[in-house]
Amino acid sequence: MNVENFSLRRAELADAKLACDIARRNFSETWSSSYAPLDLAEFLAHKYSLEQHQRWLADRDNFAIYLSFAGEQCIGHTLLGPCELPHAQANPADGEIMRMYLLRAFHGAGLGSQMMQQAIAWLTRKGPRTLWLGVWSENFGAQRLYQRFGFSHAGEYEFVVGATRDHEFIYRRPPE
Repeated sequence: MNVENFSLRRAELADAKLACDIARRNFSETWSSSYAPLDLAEFLAHKYSLEQHQRWLADRDNFAIYLSFAGEQCIGHTLLGPCELPHAQANPADGEIMRMYLLRAFHGAGLGSQMMQQAIAWLTRKGPRTLWLGVWSENFGAQRLYQRFGFSHAGEYEFVVGATRDHEFIYRRPPE
């Protein structure tokens, strides 16, 4: 797919509803068939709330949300912040790509690479540090993308949505 007028911009507090809406849409489009509807609704209400997005956007030193656009249409988002992954070597001084999603219609257009470049630039803006991310064990396309940017498998954990326990990989990228 050729996407013209692709752009990324850092979200502001005034963008909280837009950021929340695209985050919910991205997650639901990607994973709704994997979870019971009630489990998904409760997960989104808790983990993808407008209030949580407002807190992240208000804490500009520690968190960033980048919105992805094709022209005027918001098609994706990236959430960046201190590492919260359950790994013995991870600590909050490390950075984490907490979420990175694009609407399915825009997969395969090379936009993920641009989103990764922006994410790494923001997370290392104050200097080199270890970067982390979690990825579903069966998401091979995303794993290939992350490996191209220097991330490698460092551990595993369970990602819990209601009664479902997804097998997730933890990826790490050492400081450069």
